[in-house]
Amino acid sequence: MKKLATLFFVVYALSSCSIVPLTGRSQLAIFTTQDLMPLVKDEYKETLSSGKVLTSTKEGKQIVKVGNRMAEAVETYLTEQGYDSLVNELDWEFNLLEDEEVNAWCMPGGKVAFYTGILPYTKDETGIAVIMGHELAHAVANHAGERMSQEILFELGVGTIDLAMGQDPTLTQEILLLSVGIASDLKLLSFSRKHELEADRMGLIFMAMAGYDPREAPLFWGRMAEDEEDDGLTFLSTHPGHTKRMERLNSLLPEAIEIYEQRKGSN
Repeated sequence: MKKLATLFFVVYALSSCSIVPLTGRSQLAIFTTQDLMPLVKDEYKETLSSGKVLTSTKEGKQIVKVGNRMAEAVETYLTEQGYDSLVNELDWEFNLLEDEEVNAWCMPGGKVAFYTGILPYTKDETGIAVIMGHELAHAVANHAGERMSQEILFELGVGTIDLAMGQDPTLTQEILLLSVGIASDLKLLSFSRKHELEADRMGLIFMAMAGYDPREAPLFWGRMAEDEEDDGLTFLSTHPGHTKRMERLNSLLPEAIEIYEQRKGSN
């Protein structure tokens, strides 16, 4: 079975590569955003129904405000770059859930959730934009589709969502949740770290495009680092260590600041 799955992987790797907008990275993604949306809509609805949604509160409305502002800027950029088909696949939705976990995530197509546990660190709209840009980047880059493509090809040896759901719907659903960071699994970490770093760069650019100062990003992670000791176990984390993340973000700031200043000058 594993040999067959490997053969599937090689075949699809040769025929299903796409390019990530902005970074230009070539990725294996046999599952497009459109392919995943029926499953995503069900899982997102289930997640909202199983928790307490606070989107109608002051904090929740702020999440929606920042999300919509950034989504508009991102779609404008994608359209200008000729990614009209990707824009048509995106179906943004932003919600705030009551949960002490310091987390936020984005399912394919732009189904975003912030947990209340992260709000003490975001502080204001610009802080929210740091995380929002990162999460929108996951959707634009189809990171979940890329992770699912690799996992399902190796685990089930199939190349469509319908076949995966027919063969093992529970595993397919679990892989989707793992792929967007709602759960953790060491098998996905080698992909996750690459995606997190790519989303950091794209997120900086996206917040700058929307008129949010990207210099807030290292400051946000500095606040996170103050409360969470950097234990050096970056290898065992789906996110880079806070200190290393801040260093890399600082190195990426010049590109983002230039875009931010240009946008301010044009207003």
